[in-house]
Amino acid sequence: MRAIVCESFTSPDSLEIHEMQQPVPEPNEVLIKVEATGLGYVDALTVAGLYQIKPTLPFVPGNEVSGVIERAGDEVKHLRQGQRILATPSSGGLAEYITLDEGRCTPIPNSLSYDNAASFLVNYCTAYHGLVYCGNIKEKETVLVLGASGGVGVAAIDVAKAKGARVIAAASSKKKRDACLAAGADDVVNYNSKNWREELKTILDGIPLNIVYDPVGGDYAEPALRSLAPDGRYLVVGFASGDIPKFPVNLVLLKRCSIIGVNWGGHIASNPSVAKEVLNTLMEWITAGKISPQSGEAFRLQDTGKAMMKMLGRKAIGKIVIHPGH
Repeated sequence: MRAIVCESFTSPDSLEIHEMQQPVPEPNEVLIKVEATGLGYVDALTVAGLYQIKPTLPFVPGNEVSGVIERAGDEVKHLRQGQRILATPSSGGLAEYITLDEGRCTPIPNSLSYDNAASFLVNYCTAYHGLVYCGNIKEKETVLVLGASGGVGVAAIDVAKAKGARVIAAASSKKKRDACLAAGADDVVNYNSKNWREELKTILDGIPLNIVYDPVGGDYAEPALRSLAPDGRYLVVGFASGDIPKFPVNLVLLKRCSIIGVNWGGHIASNPSVAKEVLNTLMEWITAGKISPQSGEAFRLQDTGKAMMKMLGRKAIGKIVIHPGH
């Protein structure tokens, strides 16, 4: 089978396809023919050696896949051959086949495409954990989403709207802002403009800003924090800009607001049972039409490096997916 193998921490555009032996499932595992692999910003950072956690080399990247079960081990109880699933490997997703414990797999309805399933799990679980668990979002509150046109931001828009909130999406280009509106945002703001905070005030028109969902960091963070209303919640999701902001702590005191770290991976590592509960809720929302996960651009396996470079250059709109099959 074909797979992308990272042999050294370097620029993703040096990634190459390797031929590997197709894995054989253990009794408690299933063999999955991978139809789509979702790429996250962390995947690109990890390959480039820029992420704080560095896996042992060599490794096959990819921790969000969707596909069909080709074979089930003798001790597998809840899955069957031919079933459509999404799954969360620790790595190994950028390959034509992967074996996984059945506990890491979730059946998906026929209404959810492989591409949309592969682009759904991490971003939507993070958005749900951040907005609902950490941010205690309430109906009719107002949420500002930074970097809103990327996969993380689009998921946050969808989850916030499902909770009945008003969403203001911040993005750097008209194309990206149009994508945010198409994803359900109520208003958009160009946070690359010099006086974007004044533009945000005009949009708010006296209505309090209750939550900031920030996967970007950098120079955008402090103006967003200053825009929060009293008792607002600032959700720190990531640092796609490459710069970790340093807030004046007196702002938190004066504004009576909270800064909360959103770490879905860390949360489920400490509370494993929570993952299934959140995933079941999100699947119910999909079935009920409350959320509608959509994938972004799709790439072939041999173009994985190109796709990662697009993400690192912050040119991607929505969640990129890779098709490992020929």
